[in-house]
Amino acid sequence: MEVAVYNIKGEDTGRKVTLNDEVFGRDLTEGNAEHTLYLDVKQFLANQRQGTHKSKERSEISGSTRKLIRQKGGGGARRGDINSPLLRGGGTVFGPRPRDYRSKINKKQKALARKIALTAKVPNLFVVENFTFEAPRTKSYMEMAKSFKLENKKVLVVLPEKDENVLLSVRNVPNALLQRAMDLNAYTVLNTDAILLTEDSVNVLNQL
Repeated sequence: MEVAVYNIKGEDTGRKVTLNDEVFGRDLTEGNAEHTLYLDVKQFLANQRQGTHKSKERSEISGSTRKLIRQKGGGGARRGDINSPLLRGGGTVFGPRPRDYRSKINKKQKALARKIALTAKVPNLFVVENFTFEAPRTKSYMEMAKSFKLENKKVLVVLPEKDENVLLSVRNVPNALLQRAMDLNAYTVLNTDAILLTEDSVNVLNQL
């Protein structure tokens, strides 16, 4: 499919660029499309978890191990030391422990999920001619976003390679994210309102 190429002022340059149908024109109704996205997004979010949660159990509580009351003759249930989970300030029963939440899925499945996500975002995708900023200024990015009427939307800017001036101009904007084309994943693509894609980025994605 062909789409128009815009400049950073949001003006149509009159040129067009071809989007590979294998990447941007997938059939979203095919059998496993939704499940493939689910698996990839689930893995991405799980891999972000630190897994450092921890609560103290009975043996880790700082307190006397003296038995509070005698075993029999008290008229009530048996009771151990003050670290008992049944008492205020006692240990936690079966509390969280540090663990690794990371999981794996096949590379081909991840690539397919990215293609499905890009296909779903084509209606909100703008191809921009290759650009850079003369200096790192947040105002430069905001002017470009306003040209596309995206200043109040969550925007993903995709470049073929890292550009320091663009990175520094985008990183202070709460609803904007900059990524290299080769680093895209399904979750990042889906978690945006619009995508600004440079021409060279299109060439990279067309070959992934």
